[in-house]
Amino acid sequence: MNLTELWAYRELAWVMVVKDLKVRYKQTVMGIAWAVIQPLTMMLIFSLIFGRLAKIPSDGYPYPVFVFSGLLAWNFFASSISSSAGSLIGASNLVSKVYFPRIIIPIATIGVSCIDFVISAVLMLLLMLFYSQEVTLNILFVPFFLFGLMILSIGLGSWLASITVMYRDFKFVVPYMIQIWMYLTPVLYPISFVPEKWRWLLYLNPMYGWINGIRASFLGQEIDALGILVSLVLSISIFILGMFYFEKTQRKFADII
Repeated sequence: MNLTELWAYRELAWVMVVKDLKVRYKQTVMGIAWAVIQPLTMMLIFSLIFGRLAKIPSDGYPYPVFVFSGLLAWNFFASSISSSAGSLIGASNLVSKVYFPRIIIPIATIGVSCIDFVISAVLMLLLMLFYSQEVTLNILFVPFFLFGLMILSIGLGSWLASITVMYRDFKFVVPYMIQIWMYLTPVLYPISFVPEKWRWLLYLNPMYGWINGIRASFLGQEIDALGILVSLVLSISIFILGMFYFEKTQRKFADII
C-alpha cells in the first residue's frame, strides 16, 4: 500500500464515502434512520429468541445490553466485508476509465461502516443508561479495538473484492460465510457458554479478540489481553496477505471488469 499516493487521493476517498452513504439511504422511507432501526431490530429479535426462549446466559448482564455490545463489532465487520466484496464490481465504470489507487474503493466502504458504528455506539450508551449499567474507564479502549477491527476488515475486504472480480459467483458465497462466521464467534453467547476444553478454538478466530474487547470496554469486564494479542497478530497477517493479493491482481481489473 502506497501511503503517499493514498494521502494524495484522500479527497476522492471522502467523496466515495459520501456517495456510498447517499446510495445506501437514497429513496428510502426512513432514510438514515435505518442505521438506528437495523441494530435495534436485530437486538430485539436475538433477545427474544436466545435470551428469553433459549435462555442463553449473559454473564449477569441484561441480555439486550449483552447482545448489543457484541453486535456493535459484528455489524461493523459484516457490513464492511459485504460492501467491500462487491465494491470493485459496483465501481466498474470508474475502474476501467480513470487511474487512481484501486484500494480506495474497498476502504471507502469501510468508512461508511465507521459512521454506522458511531451511531450504534451512541445507542449502546443509551441502552446501558436505560438498564442502569455503569460506564467505566474501559470505554477508552474502544478506539483501539475499532482500529484493530478495521485492519482485519480492510485486509479481508480487499481480498474478497479482488477475488470477486476474478470469480463473480463468489459474491454469493460471502453472505453465507458471514452468517456461519457469526455463530462461530461469541456474539450471541458468552465465552463461558463454550465448554472449557474447546475454548482454545476461539483464539483461532480473528474476530474473537475484537468482539470480546469491545464488549468488555462497554460493560466494564476484564479484557482478555492474550485474546487481543492473538487477534491483532491474525488481523495484521490477514491485512498483509490481503494487500499482497490485491496488489498482485489489480493490474488485471480494468481488463476483466
